[in-house]
Amino acid sequence: MASSEPTTAELRPSSAPADRENPGGLSVAVVRERLDLANLRSFANSSPGRLIALGLLLIGLCLAAGSMTAATVSERQQGLDVLLYDTEPDAYSAHRLYTSLSIADAAASTAFISGGLEPQTVRDRYTQAMGEAAAELVTQSDRVGPHATAGSDARLRSGIVTGLPVYSGLVETARTNNRIGYPVGAAYLSEASNQMQTTLLPMAEELENHRSAAVTAAQRHHVRPPWSAIGLLILTLGVLGWVQRDLARRWRRVLNPGLLFASAAMLILLAWTVIAGSVSAAAMIDARDDGAVPSSRLTESRILTQQARAAETLKLVRRDATGDYDRTYDVNIERLADLLGKYPDSAPATDDVRNAVPALERWRIAHQRMNDALAKGDFNGAAAVTIGPGSADATAQVDALDRALEQGIAETRDTLRHEISQAARILDFLGAGAMVLGILAAGYVGLGIWPRLREYR
Repeated sequence: MASSEPTTAELRPSSAPADRENPGGLSVAVVRERLDLANLRSFANSSPGRLIALGLLLIGLCLAAGSMTAATVSERQQGLDVLLYDTEPDAYSAHRLYTSLSIADAAASTAFISGGLEPQTVRDRYTQAMGEAAAELVTQSDRVGPHATAGSDARLRSGIVTGLPVYSGLVETARTNNRIGYPVGAAYLSEASNQMQTTLLPMAEELENHRSAAVTAAQRHHVRPPWSAIGLLILTLGVLGWVQRDLARRWRRVLNPGLLFASAAMLILLAWTVIAGSVSAAAMIDARDDGAVPSSRLTESRILTQQARAAETLKLVRRDATGDYDRTYDVNIERLADLLGKYPDSAPATDDVRNAVPALERWRIAHQRMNDALAKGDFNGAAAVTIGPGSADATAQVDALDRALEQGIAETRDTLRHEISQAARILDFLGAGAMVLGILAAGYVGLGIWPRLREYR
């Protein structure tokens, strides 16, 4: 007779219907069990957990080292391009502005010595210098130098733009009175020259100093090594070496090909960064020593030439007997002789300097002849020596000196720009190479760690 009591199997609850009704219940429970803090701590302390942590650390370091090196190189190249196409041209423009104003002032004074209608060549020289000064004011921009000086540069340019028409108006008034024969023309010329020497030229000099300082700052920044990128690369290599030593000690593996390849990639990137950075910095040092420094000396020499010439001619125009213009001339000439005499023999434009030195000496002789004539009361003879067309007169020597200095400035500037371009081109492939080597090193780390992890499956 069959028993009517339920069997054990009938009394045991069946989980199948429940599982089918809640298919996610089991998976949620498994996830919660695996994410339990105790289980995570146990996994982290296990050999597989340690391998994964070390692998992630190395991959992150390799990618970070490659990215930082690439970013540093890109920033430096961008800075060099700004220096080459913006900062340096603006500094040269400021130099041309200062020189043009000095030439205009000297030419305006020279025109008065002849009396009446000035020679056309002198008039053309004044007009050309004023036109070049106006052109430089138009073409200059505010994109050079730190933000602290940008507003100051704009103020200086505005002051020059405002004062230049006043100066030219005084010169034209003086020229008109001189043609008529009124002696008041000399007073107008003296006032114009005073405005140029005390207002316009100091502002132009300050502007030139700002622009030159911007070039110097950019050069100084590029010469400094990229310590952040180099430091991170050295750290990555150190961690790679430590991990390989740890693997050899804990897992009895002498060599790990993946980590060795990753170390090689980081070592190549470190060597590339140091060597390319050093060569680029050396090119920038050459740009400073063979370009910026000689150019600065020649620029100062050219400005001193024009200032001395203005003092020489104003002495005749004003019939000065106080000796003020002589002192100005002597100070400028002594400084000019010192700059040319100490010009480095290894620097560019040495041939131009060799041509300038005898021209300066001949000018000194002509100036002494002028003073001797004035001492005898022979104003016409002094004027002939100062503005005469003769090859031994002052005008020919000043023109030869200025021409030699202008050519020297052009040569040293070409050297400066060539070295800056070289410094930038040396870094051309380093940025992209840093990213590639960083990614390769990270991939090699994964290839090196993965076989060790598979042993724990």
